[in-house]
Amino acid sequence: MRVRNLTLLVFWLGLALFFSWDWLHSKPVNHRLEPPLFAAGSGQAPTGGHCSAF
Repeated sequence: MRVRNLTLLVFWLGLALFFSWDWLHSKPVNHRLEPPLFAAGSGQAPTGGHCSAF
């Protein structure tokens, strides 16, 4: 049981460190320039609704 708890602690600490490092070193994402999820990667421009106004 002690080994399992230590393994879980190492995992969660590593994950928290990775997220902290990523948060500090990545550029902010401009959500207004991102394509809508249903059109991401399709190669087609979005149509209809407010998304086509961009």
